[in-house]
Amino acid sequence: MQNKEIERIGGFETIQLDIRIIAATNRNLEKMVQNGDFREDLWFRLNVFPIMIPPLRERRQDIPALLQHLISLKVRELKLPQIPEAVPDSIDMLMNYEWPGNVRELSNIVERAMILSPAGPLDFSNLIPCKEKESHELVTHSTATDNLERLISNHITKVVERTKGKVHGPEGAAEILGVNPSSLRGKMRKYGIKHGRRFKK
Repeated sequence: MQNKEIERIGGFETIQLDIRIIAATNRNLEKMVQNGDFREDLWFRLNVFPIMIPPLRERRQDIPALLQHLISLKVRELKLPQIPEAVPDSIDMLMNYEWPGNVRELSNIVERAMILSPAGPLDFSNLIPCKEKESHELVTHSTATDNLERLISNHITKVVERTKGKVHGPEGAAEILGVNPSSLRGKMRKYGIKHGRRFKK
């Protein structure tokens, strides 16, 4: 690596390479070298041009642009027909969250929102962990299924309230959620969500 030369296994010829090695880690390698947990000679070979990337919580101004980038990636992965928009208020919540899981956690939340509402708008308010909410859920809910069912129910309720009880047709809840109207009505019956003439906000 130091001389940019290799020899093939079983070979005798030295081959010159024109390469540069890029290594990434979330560990403090300098401290690990001091503790004897990382080879000092390897550290000096790698530490040519260090680039420090701060965690997401220290560069919150990047979140809006990163959010749009992740949405575009997930649209291709999930093979969605169009790019859904995010609810403006929920972006503020993303900016205020600490992101202990860094960019990977943001990516997971974006994907979760797009699965729940593939046609948009994407609402992250119920997807961002809250310490008080988590402690309450640990007491009142024993399984992840309970949490997911309640999450789906709350999301459908919000969309139905926005459409004033309209389920079928243009700008109806089914179109916004990107699901079949009959399937949505079945879900609404299951969760006791009123719609149509019975809807009252």
